[in-house]
Amino acid sequence: MVAVVKSGYSIHRMVNYNELKVTKGAAVCIGAGNYPLDPQQMSMTMRLEYLKKQVDLNQRAKRTSMHISLNFSPKDNGLSEQKLLEIADNYMQGIGFGMQPYLVYQHNDAGHPHIHIVTTSIKRSGKTIDTYMIGRTKSEPVRKSIEKQYGLIRAEDQGKSEQYRPEPIAVSILEYGRLETKKAIQNILDHIIPTYKYASLSELNAVLGRYNVMAQQGIEGSRVQKHGGLLYRVLDVHGNPVGVPIKASSFYSRPTLKSLDTNFHKNSEKPGPQKSRVRNTIDFALNRRASSLEELSAQLRTKGIDLVMRRNENGFVYGLTYVDHVSKCVFNGSDLGKAYSAKAVQERCLVSQLQSKGVDTARMEKLPVHSNTTQSSSADRPHQPEWTSTPGTESFFSQVLDCLFQSEYTSEYIPYELSQNSNRKKGRKKSVKR
Repeated sequence: MVAVVKSGYSIHRMVNYNELKVTKGAAVCIGAGNYPLDPQQMSMTMRLEYLKKQVDLNQRAKRTSMHISLNFSPKDNGLSEQKLLEIADNYMQGIGFGMQPYLVYQHNDAGHPHIHIVTTSIKRSGKTIDTYMIGRTKSEPVRKSIEKQYGLIRAEDQGKSEQYRPEPIAVSILEYGRLETKKAIQNILDHIIPTYKYASLSELNAVLGRYNVMAQQGIEGSRVQKHGGLLYRVLDVHGNPVGVPIKASSFYSRPTLKSLDTNFHKNSEKPGPQKSRVRNTIDFALNRRASSLEELSAQLRTKGIDLVMRRNENGFVYGLTYVDHVSKCVFNGSDLGKAYSAKAVQERCLVSQLQSKGVDTARMEKLPVHSNTTQSSSADRPHQPEWTSTPGTESFFSQVLDCLFQSEYTSEYIPYELSQNSNRKKGRKKSVKR
């Protein structure tokens, strides 16, 4: 079971999100905790108003709404409505929300069973429930306890095998209009934002791009950029944005740049064990002689790692990002070390390519390093690719090329044409002297 806990500013927005799915037949309100009536005896307005009255007991608190989703493996059997309600009740008791009013919705619009719970952190006394680090300190222990109690497939086991991942957004959904596009993007954001560890907008986009979505800052000086907002776009097969952008503030979770800054700061320090896993996987793939970035990407994908190549306008790869879908961590090449940067990995791929052709690369590594003192200054030389060496030395790549293309040198050898020209000139000079 995977539990995702999010707080928000608007209880109205969270309830409307679920009720809209109910009207479309994509969800059912199966229960209500600490309500005076069963959900079937109440209208949507009544269910919402009961929560709003409790929220209004505290006018100073801002993030007063809680939206929780409990996601189960497709292999979990016997998840009846009654069992789902029992799990929801045990979970709410465990995280300290057992006395709060809450609504339970069962959604049927995904490939795995899951329920959504909407509640508030405002008590009947008007005081607030502390939700700081609730996901780590309270939700995780309760989740593990429920998995054991009900015999559910553990979240850790799902990560090692067929952990739930939403389908990439197809460009065809744009034909259905803005509402369908928004729903598809929301499904992706609900899965990515709370579960993956990313430290910047570019790292987040590395994950979103796998699902044909991109987060885009507004134009320089625009209102969106000024207020820390974001625009979410659907990407076509070439990675180009298509369709009408949707503002982050229009989603119920409000994934604006300001709200994401908290995640950026929290995820700035990536865990060491996850780094080691990615490094070892890359090394193993290169040792199997992956001779290009495309071959490396294909091998990493079989281990649950996506390789995202960042290219400039000329198509040159200047950076690599590794998205590990098992540990849910995103690493730039520089995060893992110099040996995993774009320059180093391309050189290592070249070595693998040469080895596959029978070239003795061990001998080449012993080649002497030549000085560049006789070469022209850097200002006079044309632009060199990123894999060139530091000033004063030749890179291994340059030495390899020199070794492959150098001609055999013999001091006594003089081309025939040159020898003929020199004899003629000497003959003419002698005749003039006479």
